[in-house]
Amino acid sequence: MTIPSNDIAGIDELKRQLQAAVAENARLRDRQNASAEILRTIAASPSDARPVFAAIASSSKRLLGGFSATVLQFIGDELHLVAFTPTSPEADEGLKASFPRRIEDFPTFALVRGGETIQFPDTEAADVPELNRDLARLRGFRSVLFMPLMSHGAAVGMISVTRVEPGAFAPDLVQLLHTFADQAVIAIENANLFKETKETLERQIATADILKVMAASPSDMQPVFDAIAANANRLIGGYSTAVLRYIDGAAHLAAFTPGDREGDRVLQASFPMPFAQFPAYQLTANGESAQLPDTELEPAARDIARARGFRSMLFTPLMSEGEVKGVIIATRRTTGSFAEHHVRLLQTFADQAVIAVKNVSLFNQVQARTIELARSLDDLRAAQDRLVQTEKLASLGQLTAGIAHEIKNPLNFVNNFAALSTELTDELNETLAPVPLTDDVRSEVNELTGMLRDNLQKVVQQGRRADSIVRNMLLHSREGGGEHRLSDINVLVEESLNLAYHGVLAEQPQFDVTLARAFDPAAGLAELFPQEITRVLLNLVSNGFYAVAERKAGADASYEPVVTAATHDRGNAIEIRIRDNGTGIPDEVKAKMFNPFFTTKPAGKGTGLGLSMSHDIVVKQHGGTIDVETRPGEFSEFIICLPRKSSFSHGGG
Repeated sequence: MTIPSNDIAGIDELKRQLQAAVAENARLRDRQNASAEILRTIAASPSDARPVFAAIASSSKRLLGGFSATVLQFIGDELHLVAFTPTSPEADEGLKASFPRRIEDFPTFALVRGGETIQFPDTEAADVPELNRDLARLRGFRSVLFMPLMSHGAAVGMISVTRVEPGAFAPDLVQLLHTFADQAVIAIENANLFKETKETLERQIATADILKVMAASPSDMQPVFDAIAANANRLIGGYSTAVLRYIDGAAHLAAFTPGDREGDRVLQASFPMPFAQFPAYQLTANGESAQLPDTELEPAARDIARARGFRSMLFTPLMSEGEVKGVIIATRRTTGSFAEHHVRLLQTFADQAVIAVKNVSLFNQVQARTIELARSLDDLRAAQDRLVQTEKLASLGQLTAGIAHEIKNPLNFVNNFAALSTELTDELNETLAPVPLTDDVRSEVNELTGMLRDNLQKVVQQGRRADSIVRNMLLHSREGGGEHRLSDINVLVEESLNLAYHGVLAEQPQFDVTLARAFDPAAGLAELFPQEITRVLLNLVSNGFYAVAERKAGADASYEPVVTAATHDRGNAIEIRIRDNGTGIPDEVKAKMFNPFFTTKPAGKGTGLGLSMSHDIVVKQHGGTIDVETRPGEFSEFIICLPRKSSFSHGGG
């Protein structure tokens, strides 16, 4: 019986598929056995990952058909060779001599640090880093696969597998190496967990000790800093430890473990140190711990390291709400990086230091808040008193306004009829002029009409004065001071000075005075009623003009009248000074000058309401102060102090 050729071909294909399936199953079993063996090794050495690394290197080389395999682990800032498969004695020695090395000096790390798998299908290619090319030639391979060991998103090492021939690794082999990498990470984490358990016990004991110190000194950080320095130095096995705080742009020494007397003296004399000269500030500015494995390589730390006798340093910042508030510095006599668990331990102490600082700050804040509340209570009482006074003044103002309005109508009647009667006396004289009268009678009539005219003129004069008083009473008692807004103090004073000067010139064209100005550019803005403050300034400047005019009238030709306006920045307040070199103010007048209706000016020259009104505007309306410095016969200077932001602004004066 003859089998058709196409059936024979089908049988051959089926055999090939069956053989391939058998081979694939064998590879899968081999891989499973290798993974199981690695897992058993992990279980047998929970505190030491090195046997696991050796098993992974051996299985990786065998199952990926490689020439060699290596396992590298990142410890501190260095890359360490923790396992490799041997090739030749010379190549193996060259490999071991290449490690440990700084991570930043190993270009492959930059390629895999983000978790990417990297291949060099041909190590002789131009884009391959020189270090990798040299190692390939030394070890005798032409292609290499790098697989990162990723733990919680960070690279903690890498596995590399090489082959003699160039070419890329198949995807299934890459996936297999990924499995081995995961197992290597498990071994690392198990070993770290074992170490951390031991560290945790030591840390808990030290933490309890520091917490006791915190509880005993809630208002003093010094004992806590001393305990932190001592415990950190003991548990890290350091040579010396210091705690520093950052205050006003400089590092201040808060605590340290003593060494020899001369070294301690040098340390204490070195602080406070500006940030620009303090390496730890720049190294930990990002909030992360930093190290100097060899202080001889850092000029800024070399002198103090030699004086104190150490060669390596670990810096851990004190972080509070995202800001660096200080640093803990641990040192050792030997060079090299600090272990990761020591870095974490120092971070724990740094956290406790921050808690101590916050506790003391909170204690101080409570005390400050208590004082502030007491002050606020005093301010509230003062505001209540001021409000009561303002209401009294408002009532008095309404009463004054009512009386003034009632007086104004009959006063207008008196003024108008007095002026009209003066005109009638002139008409009476004109009417009697043609009437024949004896000389005695005409003389008597002229005398009487003259006396009547003089009396009526006095009535008119006093009526005008009374009208001026009534108008000032209405102005003094009115409510409202215009718009309350931010105003430029220097501009306001300048405008008031010019307005007062041109006003006096309009009445007295021969008036001569020197106007001096001393404006502080930093005086700036204040919240106030500009119309009301202008009334105050006009009154004070006008009083100054009157004082210098009075002195000039009795002085010799050498006297030069001067009125000065000055402003000064007083932080939350602004000071205005109006000074004149006039007659000055006697003590008995100074005590009464802010009283309503008190004046020393002659009749018709003043109403006695100007300074009273000014006092109410400054003190009661704006919450400021007004005072005067004077020396009779020499000068008077009114000093106004206004808050930049009104805490009490009432519409009336």
